[in-house]
Amino acid sequence: MNIRKTPLILSLMLAMFLAAVEGTIVTMATPTIARDLQGFEFISLVFSVYLLTSALSTPAYGKLADLYGRKNILSIGIIIFLAGSFLCGLAQSMVMLIVFRAIQGLGAGAIFTVSFTIIGDVFSLAERAKIQGALSTVWGIASLVGPFFGGFLIDVLSWHWIFFINIPFGLLSVILLQSSLKETFAKKKPSIDYAGTLTLSLAIVVFLSIFLFDRSTSPYPSLWVAGLLLLTFFLLYTFYKIEKKAAEPIIPFAIFTRTTILVNLISFLIYAVLMGVNVYLPIYLQNILGYRPTAAGLAMLPMSVSWLIVSFILGRLLVRYGGKNVILASNAVLLLSTLLLFTLGIDTPLPIILAYGFIMGIGFGGASAALTIIVQDSAEYSQRGAAVGTNSLLRTLGQTIGISVFGTIFNLYITKYFTRQGIEGINPGNLYQPDLSHAALAAKQITLSLNSSMHVLFAAFIIITLLSMILAMTMPGMKKEKQA
Repeated sequence: MNIRKTPLILSLMLAMFLAAVEGTIVTMATPTIARDLQGFEFISLVFSVYLLTSALSTPAYGKLADLYGRKNILSIGIIIFLAGSFLCGLAQSMVMLIVFRAIQGLGAGAIFTVSFTIIGDVFSLAERAKIQGALSTVWGIASLVGPFFGGFLIDVLSWHWIFFINIPFGLLSVILLQSSLKETFAKKKPSIDYAGTLTLSLAIVVFLSIFLFDRSTSPYPSLWVAGLLLLTFFLLYTFYKIEKKAAEPIIPFAIFTRTTILVNLISFLIYAVLMGVNVYLPIYLQNILGYRPTAAGLAMLPMSVSWLIVSFILGRLLVRYGGKNVILASNAVLLLSTLLLFTLGIDTPLPIILAYGFIMGIGFGGASAALTIIVQDSAEYSQRGAAVGTNSLLRTLGQTIGISVFGTIFNLYITKYFTRQGIEGINPGNLYQPDLSHAALAAKQITLSLNSSMHVLFAAFIIITLLSMILAMTMPGMKKEKQA
């Protein structure tokens, strides 16, 4: 790899690390923040609004990167992220924090999208696999460093510094990006697709509101969901009509082929499972096996290690076997790993869990990088940003919808477990603090209820991964990649 590209790689890794570590640090600090700002009832919005705005902004950033260049748009996105971070650190109420987290999410959308677009522009096939693997591994490192670093900042300084600390590193990322990326693109008078952007954003907001917000307060929840779905379809149809006439559509329909449609659907499913594993495997390790958070975090490390290892050989595999075969093989490994998860119990030895995580990292690493490379190669330079942005949107939607559905399933089956045991009135909200009318639950009962519900989730992971593999089988036969 050309050593002159090192500053660019460092810039992208810094930006990705900031966006990734923000989630784990905020998770660590949320109890302190909610107590300080007196807003426990708004905790879920601190996370959901960040996911929502990052999802909304990804298609727009992709198109803007095509129109104005990758370097400038990514720099603007990082600066928006830093502005949101600074304002979050100054927040005096939970409402203010939620608004400023929305600004952070708007900036994160550029980091998630334009970074991978730049990689598709600048690096060869073999280089791309390694760099994308390294960027993906940044997420694993962030999940380990975040809790330690967040706890240190909260203990030594205050929770405000978990946001302020982003600023010097983000500015360094912008400086490295501006100095190291040389790009040329056809400058033309752009025609901004305002109508398409607004309509698509409304469609995403309406659709995600089904999953992100509590519908139990509605007197007719089923009708409420049906109405939102109908409104989503109407907005998407309107978006389609607008895009057919737009001079510079935010999502050019030319980027959609049978292959890219399948790649986007597979990305949606795989990232839903990835989010589920990242959230619920630590819960299994801590709440069922009884490990401390630090040990649980370290137990997730093998998945990041194998993910990184795969990235170093993926380029050669793509050249030799082609994208479809690599995605099929990665899905097969993922399916095996989800089947192995189903064998976990309340006394599974830690080395077995480490081995399962290592296998899972091979599947996630291979699939994630291969899917991204196929999307990068599916479009010309002038449409590559839109193609990558659309794929990033589907990945974010998969994570957002997946974690909402998994949470509903997990909570439902905890309650069902106690109902089957003849114990009424126990739910996840009072699992560790049951009502006075109930005898204190034995620790064994709580562990068994969590384990039972966890295995329902593992079964869901198996089904989703199997569906992903079936979709991969239907992909057209793809020519083997040529070495760049």
